[in-house]
Amino acid sequence: MAWIKNMKWIGSLIVLIGILTACSVSYKFNGASIDYAKTKTISFENFPNRSVGFVWGPMENMFNTALQDVYLQQTRLTQVRRGGDLQLSGEITNYDAANKGIGSDGYSNMVELRMTVRVNFVDKANPKNNFNNQQFSASREYKSSQQLSSVQDELVNQMIKDIVDQIFNMTVANW
Repeated sequence: MAWIKNMKWIGSLIVLIGILTACSVSYKFNGASIDYAKTKTISFENFPNRSVGFVWGPMENMFNTALQDVYLQQTRLTQVRRGGDLQLSGEITNYDAANKGIGSDGYSNMVELRMTVRVNFVDKANPKNNFNNQQFSASREYKSSQQLSSVQDELVNQMIKDIVDQIFNMTVANW
């Protein structure tokens, strides 16, 4: 008889575990906290490359595409040409490199590549969120023994991702 009581207890435990694992709550955080009843559209002006440092042709298109992609992939906003409920404009203001580290031979052994973007943001539904001339920057280092042309594409993509994430977080990720 004692083994029957133990079997009932084990059976109850198995059923309880089954119920707990079957009933789970799932949360999806894409970073956006937007009231879609008030905010339905977004518009982007082209961010021209007006860097005072280097000018690398593909960077402007890479940045504009990445910026639009993050909003269109992580929100339910519809892109319009002009006058969106959210509006982003600005320019790439800096792209340069500077010696970062000096080796024992007295020569540079690391180079820091830097990028800065100036952004203006308009939120028609919540004007208190608007901002002008906000600077967003990112940098990456590479060994001075490497040619910039061999690492530029990868490093610029990483910096663009960082800057786009900063912009996204400041504009629609209010959590």
